[in-house]
Amino acid sequence: MYLWKDRRLRLELTRLGLEYLAAMVLVGLFAMNSGNNLLYLVFTFMLGLFLVSGWVSRAALKDLALGSIEEGNLFARVRGGIRVRLKDRRPRRLRGLELRLELEGGEVEPGFYGGGQDGGEAALVVLHARVERRGWCRLRVLELKTAYPFGFIEKSWRYPLEQKVLVLPHPRNSTQPALLAGESRRSRSVPGDVSPEGARPYRRGDAPSRVHWKRTAQRRTPWIRTFEGEEAHGLQLRLDQTRWTAGREFERELERLSGAILQSRLQKRDVFLEIQSTEGMRDYAGHGGCWRALALAVPQG
Repeated sequence: MYLWKDRRLRLELTRLGLEYLAAMVLVGLFAMNSGNNLLYLVFTFMLGLFLVSGWVSRAALKDLALGSIEEGNLFARVRGGIRVRLKDRRPRRLRGLELRLELEGGEVEPGFYGGGQDGGEAALVVLHARVERRGWCRLRVLELKTAYPFGFIEKSWRYPLEQKVLVLPHPRNSTQPALLAGESRRSRSVPGDVSPEGARPYRRGDAPSRVHWKRTAQRRTPWIRTFEGEEAHGLQLRLDQTRWTAGREFERELERLSGAILQSRLQKRDVFLEIQSTEGMRDYAGHGGCWRALALAVPQG
């Protein structure tokens, strides 16, 4: 493949390059008018330096291809990372490349890939991004740019992208120590002797044998017996999409639940999420699964 014939390659003469070319032309004109061999030698040296710069920067983009783009956990209005993996068929070659990523509804800080690394063909560059809204966000273009080694001509190689990344709800912290609406602790029995302690409302997954029939008859809704020998197993979250309408209040609710998931992850506790919609109840488990479910949630009230 000839890199100069690649349609994705763009060339741009920098200000330093313009000044250098102007100086080289002036030296060449003085050499022709005066016939000074020293000026001819300087002109030849400057021309050779310009050509070598172009050849080296051309080599910096050669034998390099895009591998994959991984989203990780990217939250709305929070600076997060997008991992870009490059297929470097010559990992020991010095590159000096600047990576720029364009995406809808957000900004991405440029990254740098220097090359000259041993130990395989895969190269990882983390780009720091900030997106304003949750949900799917489309990636537009990945650009590899180089001014290496002298910065006379900037060469950029653009990769059109047809990929989307999922932006998670902003993790809002809750200042209240008590559990809020839609939250409860999920427990499990410890092996050994246990004794009845009380009752709590029924949750999906509870065994029918633990139904507190007297309390259920009094409240007219299922209640479950609790025991002293139970220990905290995780956090149970609930979201009823049919009770919410589109607006800021619904987004704040998602952000509060996202913050609860983050706290559970930091405390190394399990988290479970129930989402009620017009199609029925759906259960999610794990921090990543619950976050993605909240990112795609829509009000149905």
